[in-house]
Order: sequence, then C-alpha cells, then structure tokens
Amino acid sequence: MNRKTIIIIGATSGIGKALFENYAKDGNRHGIVGRRTNLLDELRCQHPSNTYTATADITKQDEIEQAVQSLHKELGSIDLAIVCSGTGEINPSLDYDVECPTLDTNVTGWTFVVDMLYHIFEQQGHGHLVAITSAGGLRGEPMAPAYSATKAYQINYMEALRKKAYKAGGNIIVTDVRPGLVDTAMAKGDGLFWVMPVEKVACQICTAIRLRKSKVYVTKRWYLLAVINKNLPFKLYKRM
Repeated sequence: MNRKTIIIIGATSGIGKALFENYAKDGNRHGIVGRRTNLLDELRCQHPSNTYTATADITKQDEIEQAVQSLHKELGSIDLAIVCSGTGEINPSLDYDVECPTLDTNVTGWTFVVDMLYHIFEQQGHGHLVAITSAGGLRGEPMAPAYSATKAYQINYMEALRKKAYKAGGNIIVTDVRPGLVDTAMAKGDGLFWVMPVEKVACQICTAIRLRKSKVYVTKRWYLLAVINKNLPFKLYKRM
C-alpha cells in the first residue's frame, strides 16, 4: 500500500473530519489543523501513532503559518494537502457584520494558507493541493451573497493555480472539489434538497484525489445540476 503524508486544514468537523477518517484507516500519516484543540485531541486518540495536530484559526495568519510549519517539520514532507476550512451564513439583509467573517475566512485566510501550501510543494518539487470550494460558487445567491461570491473567488483561484502548475511542468496537482449540499453544519436554509451524506461525499472526494482530477462535483448528481445552473439565462435564474 502506498501510504501518504497528508495535511488537512479544517479537520475537526464536516468534510474535513470525514476525509481524515477515510485516510487514517489506510495508515497514512496526518497533520491535522482546526480551531478546537479538544476535537483535534479526540481525532489524534483514534490514530495516535500516525496523527499530529496543531490548533489554529485560518483567519489568524501567524497561527496558521506556525501550525503548517510545525506539521511540515513533523511529517518531513507533504504528499497531499486538503483545505476544508470555510464558512458562510444566510444573510438576505446584507448585514456587513455577518458578511465580514465569511470574507476573512473564505478569501483572506483561505488564500494565505493555499499559497503557503503551494510554495511548500514548489520547494519539494511535487505535491497535490486540494481545496473544497462549492457548487454554490457558480452563481450569485441573494440569500447568502458573501458565501456564493467567495466560493466563486476560490474556484477561479484554484483554476489559476492549476494553470500555474501546468506551466511549471505539472509536478504539482491541483484539484478543485465542488460539493453540492452536504449534511453538515454548513447546510443552512429552508427547503434544502439533494442533501448528501458526508461519508458518501468524502468517499467520492478520495476517489477524485486518487484519480488526480482537476475539478469534481460531489456527489456526482450535482454535476448535472451545476451544468444547468451555470448555463441558465439570468432572466430565468432571477425567478428561482
């Protein structure tokens, strides 16, 4: 079995936690990052021999930089880095105090850690960078403007890094994972449909990573909805 060294940013809940559990059972060595030390400790206790932890908030650059550097030192090298940290709130009233944490997390903090990981891979000469963006980044959503806009930012940023990696020789793999609605705390709102179990989503993400996909919608049924949503004329989209 080809075991890997893996860093997961945002591993204490949701998709990040499910991915950790999938990879840990195969004996991979992990560095996991999250804001809640107690939850990190619980995960480390499940796989104490191959799990290293670091507490950090992605919006605090000093914390996240120190966390990644310490885990990089423990692991020696990094084969795979997965950035799962993200947030978003329902905010139809456009309350800036609600929007601001989404911007800080999904744009400023996210960009800082993604760039840092990409630089590590450049120095190593190889690596696989994965970010959990969202199918929600394909169109603007008035119920959650900052969330949809910041996810659009992430999608375009990952495309830019993918092009950069290709022009540099292709030794760095860049994968953009675009989930639809997943049964986690991030799924907010009324009348949600096609909400996918997080375990199924994590399994499909692991498959996409193994196949070195450049981008993937999870679960697979969300690809069809994404195509329709992306190409729907605005005169129809605005009525939805």
